[in-house]
Amino acid sequence: MARPGQSRSGGYRTLLLYRQRHRAFFVYGFAKNQQASISHEEEAAFKKAARYVLELTDEQLSALILSGQFSEVEHNG
Repeated sequence: MARPGQSRSGGYRTLLLYRQRHRAFFVYGFAKNQQASISHEEEAAFKKAARYVLELTDEQLSALILSGQFSEVEHNG
């Protein structure tokens, strides 16, 4: 993701948990000039989180949003 006025190489990395045609979750973002990549340990933790999060039912997800543990981003368009 590019920063305003810069190329993508000077931008941000974003990590999403994604299930095709179902759901997408933004879970982490960082500036490329602050951190080159995630560690192997972080990658393993994100993969573990993905297995849990992508299997949530609509009811479970709604409860997490209502409790403030998750935040919903509305899609406009």
